[in-house]
Amino acid sequence: MTPLTQYGRIAEKHWRQHCPKMVRELEQKGLLHQTLLEAEEKTKDEMATLRQELMKQGKTAQQAQTQAWEMVREKYILLPPES
Repeated sequence: MTPLTQYGRIAEKHWRQHCPKMVRELEQKGLLHQTLLEAEEKTKDEMATLRQELMKQGKTAQQAQTQAWEMVREKYILLPPES
């Protein structure tokens, strides 16, 4: 089993706290770990693209990294709470 990176660990903690129903369903289907890996992969890919674009606009590497994280994190990692 592939270990999770920091993004996957952040996602799992957040999902368990804010999306317990989704986590339960994924666990029952045996898909939680795979879904977390996919969320980290999408996050890393999108952030890499954004980082390059932001650095072309004159941002430093750190500024680009921070801004890319802020732009992508709620898309795959910090999902909105279940109602």
